[in-house]
Amino acid sequence: MKIFLSILCLSWLFTASLVAQSQIPHWEQQGTATQLIINNEPKLLLAGELGNSSASSPQDIERIFPKLQRMGLNTVLVPAYWDLIEPQEGKFNFSLIDKAIEQARKNELKIIFLWFGAWKNSMSCYAPMWFKNNYKKYPRTRTETGKPLEIASPFSENVFQADSKAFVKLMQHIAQIDSTEHTVIMIQVENEIGMLENARDYSEEANRLFNSKLPDKLTTYLQKNKKQLHPWLYDKWQQAGGKIKGTWQEVFGKDIYTDEIFMAWYYASYVERMIQCGRKVYNLPMYVNAAMNSRGRKPGEYPAAGPLAHLIDIWHCAAPSIDLLAPDLYDKGFTDWTAQYKLHNNPLFIPEIRLEANDGVRAFYVFGEHDAIGFSPFSIEDTPESSNYPLIQSYRKLKELMPIITRYQGKGVMKGLLFDQNNKERILTWGETNLICRHFFTLPWDARATDGSIWPEGGGIIIRMAEDEYLIAGSGIVVEFKSSDEIDNKVEKKQLGEDGFVATGGTQNVKEKWNGGSRIGIGSVDEVNINADGTLQYIRRLNGDQDHQGRHARIGVDEFSILHVRLYTYR
Repeated sequence: MKIFLSILCLSWLFTASLVAQSQIPHWEQQGTATQLIINNEPKLLLAGELGNSSASSPQDIERIFPKLQRMGLNTVLVPAYWDLIEPQEGKFNFSLIDKAIEQARKNELKIIFLWFGAWKNSMSCYAPMWFKNNYKKYPRTRTETGKPLEIASPFSENVFQADSKAFVKLMQHIAQIDSTEHTVIMIQVENEIGMLENARDYSEEANRLFNSKLPDKLTTYLQKNKKQLHPWLYDKWQQAGGKIKGTWQEVFGKDIYTDEIFMAWYYASYVERMIQCGRKVYNLPMYVNAAMNSRGRKPGEYPAAGPLAHLIDIWHCAAPSIDLLAPDLYDKGFTDWTAQYKLHNNPLFIPEIRLEANDGVRAFYVFGEHDAIGFSPFSIEDTPESSNYPLIQSYRKLKELMPIITRYQGKGVMKGLLFDQNNKERILTWGETNLICRHFFTLPWDARATDGSIWPEGGGIIIRMAEDEYLIAGSGIVVEFKSSDEIDNKVEKKQLGEDGFVATGGTQNVKEKWNGGSRIGIGSVDEVNINADGTLQYIRRLNGDQDHQGRHARIGVDEFSILHVRLYTYR
């Protein structure tokens, strides 16, 4: 009997282990989309990142997390501070980590912890004092003139051992308290890694490696992936002669961008070792984030050698365990930046973006256009707590849309829209149906279109659910539907008269008939909600003035809503 019970217990433990393991957050592919699976379901991260110091006291955590839940977030990005976790070497304090997980569970939130370890925004400002003081054991990088910087050296084994030891302790602790509930769904390793002042480190060890031959691993990667390399890296390599063997300068040329490539290799190699150490104790998804190379700055003026788009091959080769490279966006050109990071080998996650009103429609855009994993404004606790604030409205509707979006991701039937005063129109085509999409302010009767004020951005998601059925969601957008016959028919582009003819030829009043073909009409426009199982719940029929007598479907700039549109064809 005892033997039977022992076998039964072992069997139960094994089964429970398999269940828990199956629920560990992980990646799955659906068509061209990479989805984050949490508790066995694909999830979109409607997230926000806390300000750098906002998780450094339990009182702040207890105050902030309920607000985030009221705002409609499902995920919060929380700093994990090395200096507070290991204030004395070898002695660890995880009370802030525990408090964050406790409050996340109380407020139905998931957590992504940001490891503020050896580097945060390039600098080593979150390293403990015992680390900072012992600069001989834990050396700093140096400029070309020999000046030491407050940037720990990625070439130092002592730096790595101290950093990775604390990181592993963090992962062990998370595994101990959260391996069944999975409140923690992902880890960011370091924060905005990069060199400042110079593009690379000029310490003795760095100089030795810089003047050595390229690692065999990189030369093999260049040869194998020659046709798939990022265009910037490929062009630089070829302009230097396309060599396979040699030093960094012999292969890539002599300039600061070669310095940056070199430094990126060793930053990425360091992070790869960190991830391997962490995953041995708890296999969570892990990513790195990048400060942008924006505003015409050169390497060293921006944090050089970080996980930037033009260096993606260097990072992928040196650190294949990284799940994604993620952009922190604080500059203009949102659509251009996001396109750089949504690649066939890099799913899009935006862990940081400037907190502003336009974030609401930008979230819609990236989920629709790029099958994004998540969207996360920075210093999220500063969001005005008003149900009408655009981001709160946006997340409310995106939460409804989640089962629909995740169902259609990667299948080629979903697009994102984003408009402003400079980008007012986009035409989408599926088969013979053309969608002319515009900013809401292009409607002629809206006075705000011409009063000189700056337009708020408009944007949304369009999903083709069937040949004659579309879901349109977002804010500040107008969508017309035209057949290819209408687009190609020159007469349609002229001012039609009441009798269906158009006068041409000036005063001669020559009449020209419609050239034939089919037209697309709007059968119905219904405002809907989405149920938890992804079915549509009818709210009201929009017709007459609300769809301009059947001419278009539209959502005003001051609201976020979901429209279900049915089309028909006539001749």
